Amino acid sequence: MIRRADDDGPVLVTGPGGFLGAAIVAALLARGRRVRGFSRSEPPGLTRLNVAFVRGDVADAEAVDRACRGAAAVFHTAAKPPPWGRRRDYERTNVLGTRNVIAACRRHGVRRLVYTSSPSVVFHGGDLKGVDESHPYPARHLADYPATKAEAERAVVAAGKEGGLRTIVLRPHQIWGPGDPHFLPRLVRRARRLRRIGDGHNRVDTTFIDDAAEAHLLAEQALAANASLSGRIFFISGGDPVPAWEMIDRLLGAAGLPPVRGAMSLAAARRLGRACEWIWRGLALPGEPPLTRFVATALGTSHWFDIAAARRDLGYRPAVSIAEGLERLARRLREEAGHRGHGGTP
Repeated sequence: MIRRADDDGPVLVTGPGGFLGAAIVAALLARGRRVRGFSRSEPPGLTRLNVAFVRGDVADAEAVDRACRGAAAVFHTAAKPPPWGRRRDYERTNVLGTRNVIAACRRHGVRRLVYTSSPSVVFHGGDLKGVDESHPYPARHLADYPATKAEAERAVVAAGKEGGLRTIVLRPHQIWGPGDPHFLPRLVRRARRLRRIGDGHNRVDTTFIDDAAEAHLLAEQALAANASLSGRIFFISGGDPVPAWEMIDRLLGAAGLPPVRGAMSLAAARRLGRACEWIWRGLALPGEPPLTRFVATALGTSHWFDIAAARRDLGYRPAVSIAEGLERLARRLREEAGHRGHGGTP
């Protein structure tokens, strides 16, 4: 029997220790919402924030069931990220995990589910310039991450169309900002080996972390007010496409590093990425290759998206410009460097 959850119940965030998940938790708490987190390990400081916590893996249906019990809404951000890993691990977390969340929401009468996807689900290897949500999935994805995220997307959309549980899929593009544990640290680690890929004119849009979190809260509010939005997909970004390698140089500059020197063609980068993949898979090497075809193609092509639907239907308005975001990022990095210099934990 489905028991309808109390709309005053807590809001569940899967992956509360991740970059986006933590920002959503903070935004919810700032609005006086009760929050419950769910992940395999409890993020530091969560209890101090008065956030309830349920430990478990999204691939464990029973654990997900415990986490969703009594929740008014769910923000499902937990995922196995790109760019490298085993196909079965991507399927286990991104596909099975999402299906478990949907099933638990239905079982416990959760009213709203906001799912974090990625624009890479429509990436076909060529330029994507200003495309909107009508753009189709490719016949074949370039990597396991977008393939499994697309499969999860379809499940969330179908659930939202069936009634009962209201769902929205968000596709935030290139989330960045202070506290980023993924993209910027990877850039910094590889800065000396980086080479520009392509002709340097390819443009991308990005999403500052605060805007990405706000988009999720707006989506949940929109679902509460308008059932006709259920099962919809929305691109999210800062709405300001810039040359990709200019953005990378500016991010490196915020970290006190020089711009990228040297270049290679997109075709050469793809060949190198393919060779790295063969070597890593053939020898079962640990870690990830220095380059993959998916990463090479993403760095050498244009991909920016029309966010008119999010503006119109969710009331989404990007609030943090690239310049302001870079100032915040540089300030945070200087503070962290000063903290380490005074004997803090690196």
